[in-house]
Parts: sequence; C-alpha cells; structure tokens
Amino acid sequence: MSTKRFPIETDRLLLRPFERSDLDAVARYHTLPSVQRYVERPTRYPEDVAAALAAMRSQVELHRPGDTLTLAMARKGDHRIVGHVALKWSDATAGQGEVKFCIDPAESGKGYLTQALTAIIDLAFDHFRIHRLMVRCDGRSHHSIKLMQKLGLRLEAHYREHALFQGEWDEELHFAILDREWRPNAKVVEMPMRGRVA
Repeated sequence: MSTKRFPIETDRLLLRPFERSDLDAVARYHTLPSVQRYVERPTRYPEDVAAALAAMRSQVELHRPGDTLTLAMARKGDHRIVGHVALKWSDATAGQGEVKFCIDPAESGKGYLTQALTAIIDLAFDHFRIHRLMVRCDGRSHHSIKLMQKLGLRLEAHYREHALFQGEWDEELHFAILDREWRPNAKVVEMPMRGRVA
C-alpha cells in the first residue's frame, strides 16, 4: 500500500505519528484505570508506557497485512495529545482492516474522537482502498457504542462473557462498515439546472 504524508488535519486536530517526546502525554491517559480496561497491553508503570510508545512510534506505514498505522490525536492550538487512533491492515485478498482508538477520558465527549475516526476511515477507504473495516468495542462503553452508530457502522456480533479480562468478564461488540456504505451521499454529484420549467 502507498504511504500517506502526515499530519492529517481535521477542524480541531492534527493526526500525526507519535514522537519520543510524547511519553508524558501518553502516560497521562494511558495509565488511568478507566483506560486500562480497554488497552491491549497493561501500562501501569513507566517502563510499560515507554514500551507502548515505542510500539506506536514504529507503526507508521501499511506495507503488508498485519501492519498497523497509529496516529496521535494532537489538539490544534496547544498541540495537547488527547488520544490516538490506529488502522490495522488485516487481510489483503479480502481488503479487510480494523480501526482501534483510545481517548483521554478528560477529553471525551468533545467531538475529537468523531473527527479522528472520520479521518482514519476516510484514509482507509480513499487512500488505502480497504474494502471493509471492523471496530471492536467493549459492551460497557456506551459512549463508544453511540459513536459507532453515529458514524454509520452496524453491529455485527456481540460476544457475551467470552473472555476474562483483568478479572472481569469481557463483553465485546464488533461493528463494521463497507467502503460503499461510507458516506454514500458524498458520491452523488448534483447536476446543474439547465433552465426554469414553466
């Protein structure tokens, strides 16, 4: 897949690769107990955060299935990192991808995630030509569920108590959307009127 130049700009965010200097910003939200239940690997200690940041810093291109592109969500103006979004290329033959995200709870509900996910979904479909995207969501995360519905993703699976995660039963929801379902109205071209009809 071809490489995209960064940052990606939205109305209120710059989506850019992580930098070494982002360690404190990542630690600020990544170590919170309310975030720990959703991240793939625990980041309770400074060395855990450093390892997570190193992994995200290395995820800058999609060249082969299994690759992940992870971008920091930096707020315009003060450049404060409010979270991150990731796009994983799952399968080349079937054109499958997965979107992941994490946001600082203090910045939740302000529209940042809507802008970041819209941009990463645009990138997946328009630039990388992925056919179908999937998003996993914790069944207890009502804000994420509402956001998936707002973005037009459909619920395709609900795995009830399918795994023990950090001492609790995990309820995992799978949402998905096809390239042709994403912004279908944006592909409609308005024809100019040729004249008034009497």
